[in-house]
Amino acid sequence: MKIGILAVQGAFREHEHMLQKLGVDTLYVKKQEHLEGVEGLIVPGGESTSIGRLMREYNLIPPIRELAKSGMPIMGTCAGLIVLAKEIANGDEPHLALLDTVVDRNSFGRQRESFETDLDIPALGAEPFPAVFIRAPHVKAVGDAVTVLAYYEGRIVGVEQDHLLGFSFHPELTGDDRIHRYFLQKVEAWTKQPSA
Repeated sequence: MKIGILAVQGAFREHEHMLQKLGVDTLYVKKQEHLEGVEGLIVPGGESTSIGRLMREYNLIPPIRELAKSGMPIMGTCAGLIVLAKEIANGDEPHLALLDTVVDRNSFGRQRESFETDLDIPALGAEPFPAVFIRAPHVKAVGDAVTVLAYYEGRIVGVEQDHLLGFSFHPELTGDDRIHRYFLQKVEAWTKQPSA
């Protein structure tokens, strides 16, 4: 299994460390050719406008959309959730526009208002997940195909749409690997399909 981590900007190294602890091969994706042979992709936290601009500059958006259309699993965390969303609430142009959601940027305040909290995420089991929120977005609306995985104070902060996952927080900044393992289960299922 080889997982690509979009590495144009943001917290990509932390995702790499988490996946390496799980014994998974990783590859930094900075150019189109880096997508060859990748069986799953993580879009990390960072600054969504910068990530989107650099993805356009390196012409990464069309091939990632094609891979998503083929069923390849993609997970976005924090800014990565914004990059995946079909609509950004304040009217900014969407980037990958894959996840049928409307996302509101910086809805939990500035950097100094960052916090950690335990979230109930039933898909991961009974144990609460220690979620780290840093200038986090939240999901304002979801399409019919989207399943809500987690809420925080009534706001949607975790979603799933078939092979796509999006989280408002930073699972890679915790010692809890369950979200990454949940993503890897999707990758494993996809790679076992005859068409993959």
